[in-house]
Amino acid sequence: KLGSITVIDENGDEVEVRRSGSEYKFTMPDSDVRVSARFVRDTGALPFNDVNAGDWFYDYVEYVYNNGIMDGVDNGVFSPNTETTRGMVVTILYRLAGEPNVRGGNDFSDVASGAYYADAVTWASNAGIVNGTSATTFSPNALVTREQFAAMLYRYMQYTGADTSARASLSGFADAGKVSPYAADAVAWAVAEDVLNGRSAT
Repeated sequence: KLGSITVIDENGDEVEVRRSGSEYKFTMPDSDVRVSARFVRDTGALPFNDVNAGDWFYDYVEYVYNNGIMDGVDNGVFSPNTETTRGMVVTILYRLAGEPNVRGGNDFSDVASGAYYADAVTWASNAGIVNGTSATTFSPNALVTREQFAAMLYRYMQYTGADTSARASLSGFADAGKVSPYAADAVAWAVAEDVLNGRSAT
């Protein structure tokens, strides 16, 4: 079903869209506009036999599935306890961004052009959200650590223009010293915004 309508003028500015019942209205500016529609799944119950009402992650799975951000890994299987790879994360962020047009390719020898994450890798790399693991490799099947995930989310939010200035003290965590310097601001931001919590109180 239709989720939302976005209207952008020729200067890249968003035009206000008003919803009235089932209609969307906007005042046409003195320029061309680009109208984008975002659709969401209207499926009712989730089609996964490994995600059940009462699971702590149920609402989150429902959200990412219904908004087309994540799919199952097989027919009827979401696999909620599967570890996440770099290719998966960039695909999630790419879909979250609305799958913007990708220009050019990438220089990573381990990213095949037909891979499900190929466009996402190119977009994330070009946008400075996720770097390669070397000048010529992306390592799409490498697992993502918590600090890496925080850094990716942090950079993605900066890409969207969101305020990422919030910081929380990590001094209450006994392993705060293990946070890599490159991820320190991202982890402090993620904790401050309640995006990530500690694995325990300390």
